[in-house]
Amino acid sequence: MRVALAQTDCVLGDVEHNIALAREQVEEAASQGAGVVVFPELSLHGYHLGGLDQDMSIESGDPRLLELSGLGSDVLVGFHEHTSLRAYNTAAYYADGALVHAHRKLYLPNYLAWEERKHVSPGQTLRAFDLAKSPSGGRGATLVCNDAWQPVLPWLAVQDGAEVLFVPTNSAASLDPEAMDTVSYWETLLSYTARMLQCWLVFVNRVGNENGASFWGGSRVIDPRGAVVAQAPRWETALVTIDIDLSEARRQRRAVPLVAEARLGLIGREVRRLIDEGGDS
Repeated sequence: MRVALAQTDCVLGDVEHNIALAREQVEEAASQGAGVVVFPELSLHGYHLGGLDQDMSIESGDPRLLELSGLGSDVLVGFHEHTSLRAYNTAAYYADGALVHAHRKLYLPNYLAWEERKHVSPGQTLRAFDLAKSPSGGRGATLVCNDAWQPVLPWLAVQDGAEVLFVPTNSAASLDPEAMDTVSYWETLLSYTARMLQCWLVFVNRVGNENGASFWGGSRVIDPRGAVVAQAPRWETALVTIDIDLSEARRQRRAVPLVAEARLGLIGREVRRLIDEGGDS
């Protein structure tokens, strides 16, 4: 399956402009034979939703989003989702003009400059989904930015059959590098996750400046052995394509079965015990 990493900048709140930019990227990726184009987190809205004068959220079934996947490639795109009751930070996968899967960000940063819980609600489910454009079949799952920092979520996605994890992100350069080197954290995390869960990992970060934050890019693909096999530059827009073979994840899992014996019953019992003892349900 040929994957295109659309490392883009966006204009905060200008949905029409950002959709037009996405359309250009999808058309270019499709001309290169991409089966799927992956965009950063909130690529249609921008990150700092609190800086908008009005609610610009859109529905996951918006015809403009469905249209993007009718240009020759599947599309994974991030946006501020409107529902009848709540709003979400959503990354949705579209294929052939239809919505395949919508992942609503589960873990919302609410510290330092990040105030996601003021503008969106946390999602409640994590599911893998089938990838029709993969010649060898297979399943993928989406983890939006901070979701990937929660060790249990990539593990759950893999146990649900995911052979590739898509990680659309808005990661800014550290405001205090001594406290946390964001780039270093991501590099270590991505390699570890791919290697230990024996899966492909597609990380797509944005670039540009917004509300004092500088987004560094560095989008990349990591193979099931933890090696970086494609990478976009830092600090500038780019469209990077690479062919990945999902069956490589299956071969690696058979050769060294790290994730085959999940002991789901054991995990379920112990999680239930922790909940009953007063843990976060």
